[in-house]
Amino acid sequence: MTTLDDISTLTPVPDLRRATEELNRLKEEIGRGPDPEATRRQHAKGKLTVRERLDILFDPGSFTEIEPLRRHRATGFGLEERKPHGDGVTTGWGTVHGRTVFAYAHDFRVFAGALGEAHAAKVHKVMDLAAAAGAPLVSLNDGAGARIQEGVTALAGYGGIFRRNTAASGVIPQISVMLGPCAGGAAYSPALTDFVFMVRETSQMFITGPDVVQAVTGEKISINGLGGADVHAGTTGVAGFAYDDEAECLEDVRFLLSLLPSNNRELPPSAPAEDPADRRTDALADLVPADPGQAYDIRKVIEEIADDGEFFEVHEAWAGNVVCALARLDGHVTGIVANQPAVVAGVLDIHASEKAARFVSICDSFNIPLVSLIDVPGFLPGVDQEHGGIIRHGAKLLYAYCNATVPRVSLVLRKAYGGAYIVMDSRSIGADLSFAWPTNEIAVMGAEGAANVVFRREIAASDDPEATRARLVKQYREELMHPYYAAERGLVDDVIDPGETRQVLIRSLAMLRAKHAEVPARKHGNVPL
Repeated sequence: MTTLDDISTLTPVPDLRRATEELNRLKEEIGRGPDPEATRRQHAKGKLTVRERLDILFDPGSFTEIEPLRRHRATGFGLEERKPHGDGVTTGWGTVHGRTVFAYAHDFRVFAGALGEAHAAKVHKVMDLAAAAGAPLVSLNDGAGARIQEGVTALAGYGGIFRRNTAASGVIPQISVMLGPCAGGAAYSPALTDFVFMVRETSQMFITGPDVVQAVTGEKISINGLGGADVHAGTTGVAGFAYDDEAECLEDVRFLLSLLPSNNRELPPSAPAEDPADRRTDALADLVPADPGQAYDIRKVIEEIADDGEFFEVHEAWAGNVVCALARLDGHVTGIVANQPAVVAGVLDIHASEKAARFVSICDSFNIPLVSLIDVPGFLPGVDQEHGGIIRHGAKLLYAYCNATVPRVSLVLRKAYGGAYIVMDSRSIGADLSFAWPTNEIAVMGAEGAANVVFRREIAASDDPEATRARLVKQYREELMHPYYAAERGLVDDVIDPGETRQVLIRSLAMLRAKHAEVPARKHGNVPL
């Protein structure tokens, strides 16, 4: 009969110290990457390695990796002879400004960052952990799409990522950072997230590449001309931010995370404000011309109102006729939506409506109060806009505001005409508080246009049509567009001194901070997509 003592003498006892040394050597090898030549090629392209990127993103020494030893189990096409640890993706969590954040990062040096079964399983794991922990998820994308050698299994891996992106939408902040190619179906994951960052020259996104485009349509275009950072930041609106280098990009990802709550059950992190809450903003009287037809830069207004003049603009290069930005007012994060008179007079069009609607929805998802700065002459007229679906796209912004339950404060700076005024968070669609400056003109349309419609017969029959038109325009403006007309009818809560704008907004948002809104019992609304 064999005893325990016999087993102990027959079975060699492993040396824990030696085993630990071997483990540490293996992990150091994994951290260095597949080979120095692959790292050199990565750097030659102007790209950082996966570890270098994570070192910038996370607080020093805070990153904890999970499943670094995982390998694929695929066979065929030589895969059984190439089984690197990690399988081309690094996953884990760390802290950013002291708060927990999860991340996965493709390693282009391993299988060109292509996704296979094991790779996908690692990504699914970290996405599930982020959702369970209620913490933001950042993806550092630098991969060649699905691993063709693994066939449909790789495609199923993407399906699992898309499903998790959707389930986490509005629950935890999701940020996609494009640091290399992202082609085919892989491009849909960033499109499902809240914010997309891109780096010029090195990152691209497209469904079909330049070669396929040329073969099918005959159009010849470069890889960056088709789906580079500036294309998506300024033309398609897929990316909210574009940068010249990775370090600057990742630093701004850290800054954005400092403005967002960890999840939808928390308020955004506040910070002590050195800028006095009661600071007067008398400079606004000089920044905004009284003439409603004269242009100015609304960013200067936001700068004057925000703490220390700082704000973080989203989609700066796309749909410039509306500005969307995150700023702090008395230390509290606030979403600002503002018409931009310096770009096509600040009219709302298809792209501006989509941009603002998306931003309003993100702010509402993560408990960020909204301030709307209104100076809008209407929706952009034109056949292209009508045929492009301005009714449907404009309805997106209307829906987003009406659906938002966060504190909402609007301020009419100058003109606010027609349906565009209603859409820009007017009192009638649920703004909690609405204010106006003494220069406000709230009306169905401008006085000139209104007089031409209302008094067209009288003007036509006049001996001096121009003089009659001028008189009637003046009459219409004095009777229906004077600064107190809307206030007298309760359509705005007060007409305020521009110098008190900052303190009025801060006091209003402080009062609304504990706002609770009942929502209808429904599965979800039918957004006019």
